[in-house]
Amino acid sequence: MSPPQALPTASSLTDAGIAHAATNSNTASNTTMKNGSSTNGNGASPLAGLDASKVITTLTSNPRPVPEPNAPEVFAQKTCTDHMITASWDAERGWHTPELKPYGPFTLMPTASCLHYATECFEGMKLYRGWDGRLRLFRPDRNTARFLTSAQRIALPAFEPSEVEKLVAKLCAVDGPKWLPKGREGQFLYVRPTMIADDEALGVNVPKKALLFVILCFFPNLDVSIPGAVEIKKPGLKLLASREDSIRAWPGGFGSAKLGANYGPSLIAQGEARSMGYDQVLWLLGKEADVTEAGASNFFVVWRTKEGKLQLITAPLDEKIILDGVTRRSVLELARTRLPNGWSGSDVPQDEQLEPIEVIERKFTMADILEAVDDGRLLEAFAAGTAFFIAPVSLIHFRGRDIDIPLAAGDSGKYAKTIKTWLKNIMYGKENHEWGVVIQEENIAPQ
Repeated sequence: MSPPQALPTASSLTDAGIAHAATNSNTASNTTMKNGSSTNGNGASPLAGLDASKVITTLTSNPRPVPEPNAPEVFAQKTCTDHMITASWDAERGWHTPELKPYGPFTLMPTASCLHYATECFEGMKLYRGWDGRLRLFRPDRNTARFLTSAQRIALPAFEPSEVEKLVAKLCAVDGPKWLPKGREGQFLYVRPTMIADDEALGVNVPKKALLFVILCFFPNLDVSIPGAVEIKKPGLKLLASREDSIRAWPGGFGSAKLGANYGPSLIAQGEARSMGYDQVLWLLGKEADVTEAGASNFFVVWRTKEGKLQLITAPLDEKIILDGVTRRSVLELARTRLPNGWSGSDVPQDEQLEPIEVIERKFTMADILEAVDDGRLLEAFAAGTAFFIAPVSLIHFRGRDIDIPLAAGDSGKYAKTIKTWLKNIMYGKENHEWGVVIQEENIAPQ
């Protein structure tokens, strides 16, 4: 008798399902044609690929005023620019011609898949007005690649990430000059590419229709002030550690995809934290209280090992619990390339020279943090993401204990401060770097 075969794991079933869905929605596993289209996986007529070069532009006839940088509508996070990008997809044709058109509401049937089955994913990016007067995006190729990963995770259609990047750039080129004008150097607009399934069939099935859209929105600078939070004198984020029965993501789940389904269930915990005077939730997992993310941001600590080695630690990606953050990736790459021998550059004051640091991606627990605090080995902690950017953490409340985190540079840790400076220099054009993608502005005539 042959030995019984092992059952497939949940993770392998998920991966297989994603691959199967990809084959039927013109992904890289299909046969790509020269015109950007692809077959539907069985040799039938080709599906049209997403093609940004064909975008149809219709400018608004009702332009709206641009709010001042600190106006109430900026903090309300409801004000968008004059235009948006849309592109429809269906299972028979593939991608339709993209449009740049006036910003406005959509029409959805009450049975739309996204309203019932959370078939929605999105990205978060920023358009920066550099100190040199130019508009830039920061590593948009990483956002659009992750956008594809998220879409595939929930059976939405695939696309060539570079085509979405071109559509984002087009909208930024048209609306950026007016809504983020010269004279507002050092400021940004929030960029939100989104895809929803607008298939009107109510059955629980892979969607046969989808809508991709891109908008630009005013957003407050969250790494400086956090609207709605109760002020506590010490600067830095104050985090409330999640309870054991409150879980944001789990191994083999979908925490690694940027889905709306990840955010709604976390809002109660976030509201509770805010009502108690904390800025965000520090999400823990399991009885060991593995540290995962801070709100919707990646979380880092700087500590010394018991042997005295300095380390920058963050949770790993291998179990698909946390998001592969673009800011996270950038922090790790900068630390690995610029800090292995320490840093004594002109951008760091003499009393803030940085020691060499080892960069580690691995599991760590609240017990590890507590031990490091009690031993005097924890030097700093910070959150990293597009919205909060690099936000130093000054306090963690865990199981009835307030854990004070040092801020060696006054309002930040030394490493967080230096890495944040490097990133800002790239984003705002003070450092010429391949991560800062310049947008060629289109100065359209007033309507």
